[in-house]
Amino acid sequence: MLLSAARNSWLRQRASKYRLVKRSVSRFMPGETIDEALVAAQELQFKKIGMVFTHLGENIQNHDEAKRVTEHYLEVLDRIHTLRLPAEISVKLTQLGLDLSPELCYENLCSILVHQQGLAHEQGLAIDWAREQKDVVVWIDMEGSNYVDATLGIYRRALQSWPNVGVCVQAYLRRTREDLATLVQLQDLATLLPLRPSIRLVKGAYNEPPEIAFPRKQDVDENYSLLAQELLLAKKHGRCRRAAFGTHDVRLIRRISEFAAGKGFAKSEIEVQMLYGIQWAEQERLAREGYRCMVLVSYGSHWYAWFLRRLAERPANLWFLVRNAFG
Repeated sequence: MLLSAARNSWLRQRASKYRLVKRSVSRFMPGETIDEALVAAQELQFKKIGMVFTHLGENIQNHDEAKRVTEHYLEVLDRIHTLRLPAEISVKLTQLGLDLSPELCYENLCSILVHQQGLAHEQGLAIDWAREQKDVVVWIDMEGSNYVDATLGIYRRALQSWPNVGVCVQAYLRRTREDLATLVQLQDLATLLPLRPSIRLVKGAYNEPPEIAFPRKQDVDENYSLLAQELLLAKKHGRCRRAAFGTHDVRLIRRISEFAAGKGFAKSEIEVQMLYGIQWAEQERLAREGYRCMVLVSYGSHWYAWFLRRLAERPANLWFLVRNAFG
């Protein structure tokens, strides 16, 4: 029901008018502007938690707007650099004009990758975080199943030239195991050496039919665990630059960390990414114990569909909404 509501334009137009909804949204995002997101990021920095910024919005239908989004991300990279934040960005390809033209989208993505790599070179080893984490990337979000082929196609193309790019894959899609196997087998056509993709594994939160996505949570969880193990093995054998696990499921995190420890991974080599405002105690525990912990800090005015998908991911979030209604 929530995933269907996320696509309802009538509800989207009215949701922002209700204080109850806006107050609930504030739990999961620090504000609608990059300034508010940066303030939250600076607070997280003191807890040794890294950040991934994402500007909400998708399915842009105008060339100029896609250009403005690209320029916005260039500005965000500059501000991350100036503030010396342990932060990255995550973009949706439909924000960069994928619906208009794959070539336009690729050009805008390359502009971001070139800028990020230039800043990383300039920064060098100036701060401890940069010295410890030399694998900062620009993340590409995965959207609905109808965008998977186009997203992976652009990612494979970008990875040939830019090692500082990562992609998200979704455990609830039946096809993801095969996609993952293909990604970690990619080779440079000139040297035949592994391209070593950076991959963020999430569960997925779009409304998909059962022939495309596993409908039962337990099946998604099992597939997630299996894919996580395959990712870690790929990293161990040098075929994955970076493996990030986007989940708030404490049991899954424990299974992943136990498997990783059995394969000889240090805690600092295990990366968990969570959303801002969810599982604060677990985020701080992971960082305190030496795991690499990153928090996705979302901001922007186009929060409606994103917020509904967050509610659908975790039923406990619905109770938070109900409490706000009577709080």
